[in-house]
Amino acid sequence: MALRHAVLAALLDGEYSGYQLAKAFDIGVANFWHALPQQLYAELAKLEKDGLVAGRQVVQETRPNKRLFRVTAAGRAELENFAAAASKPSFIRDDLLVKVQTADRIGTASVIEQLEERASAADAKIELLGALLRQLRGDADEEEFLLDGERIGPYLTCLRGLAFEGEHRDWCRRIAAVLKERLAIRAER
Repeated sequence: MALRHAVLAALLDGEYSGYQLAKAFDIGVANFWHALPQQLYAELAKLEKDGLVAGRQVVQETRPNKRLFRVTAAGRAELENFAAAASKPSFIRDDLLVKVQTADRIGTASVIEQLEERASAADAKIELLGALLRQLRGDADEEEFLLDGERIGPYLTCLRGLAFEGEHRDWCRRIAAVLKERLAIRAER
């Protein structure tokens, strides 16, 4: 997947300025695709040049003018082609795992601290994703929304993000506990 597809998918919900897109990305898309605001602005320019999004200028009296972007028919076709193509298997690429792999040879104190920080960050993300899920489904309960909700894609990706963050938090806590216990046993010897 390229950033272009993530941006096009985010724009399916309507017209966004670069700033609004960055906010939408930060809340909903970031659980499966990370991009800095500068990357989003650069990608919007490429997408507009390629005819996949259309931008329009909005004149504002008390603020600087802004550009709003929307997906074009060509952009929608690009997303349809992307959705139809076979997906590559996902993989984990995480520097913390490299640090954990070295823990029994190099030392564990800083690794334990980083695992605990990651677990806390996952807790915060779980809370954020839970709030977003509640906002997306409104008054409907989850099963009702899953069967009849109008815009289910963002909800489903948030469910995946929630599951990922929960498993990640649990793993970090478990590994930190294992490493602490190993330290305690070695200190007693």
